[in-house]
Amino acid sequence: MQSEALVIGRVIGDVVDNFSSTVKMSVRYKCNNHVYNGHQLSPSTLASTPKVHVLGGDMRTFFTLIMTDPDVPGPSDPYLREHLHWIITDIPGTTDSSFGREVVSYEMPRPNIGIHRLVFVLFEQKRRMQVQGIAPSVCRDGFSTRNFAEENELGLPVAALFFNCQRHTAPRRR
Repeated sequence: MQSEALVIGRVIGDVVDNFSSTVKMSVRYKCNNHVYNGHQLSPSTLASTPKVHVLGGDMRTFFTLIMTDPDVPGPSDPYLREHLHWIITDIPGTTDSSFGREVVSYEMPRPNIGIHRLVFVLFEQKRRMQVQGIAPSVCRDGFSTRNFAEENELGLPVAALFFNCQRHTAPRRR
């Protein structure tokens, strides 16, 4: 079950409060790298912006997507939690992220220490958004998905996915 994976992966708790998924979401990077809860993707496959499909609602229903890393700078001491990677608002239901309005541009994940969780959270909007809480020179570190949702009256998420990512290690010479 999807929510069980989010609890085990500590997405529910660290990033969002407990919620029930009411919409399906699929995330795919180039080369057909689909995102599944808890799977590992390497940084080299994450350079391009993923395609996020919203599988629910209708063309009159709008969604906000947030991509965040709750493990910055490292999972053992994530004192900068969260690091914001991407925000898109006004995504019409039954479409994909390319139909939405990019509020914060996509930033490729580059974990330095340990295994990081990269989380996609989808919220249903009550109406088209005038986003609050994002300055033009947004500080990506210290972002809070919960605070953003509260400031923009988004309520609880309707879907979430996460994957794991860690830095490529160079082979050691002897």
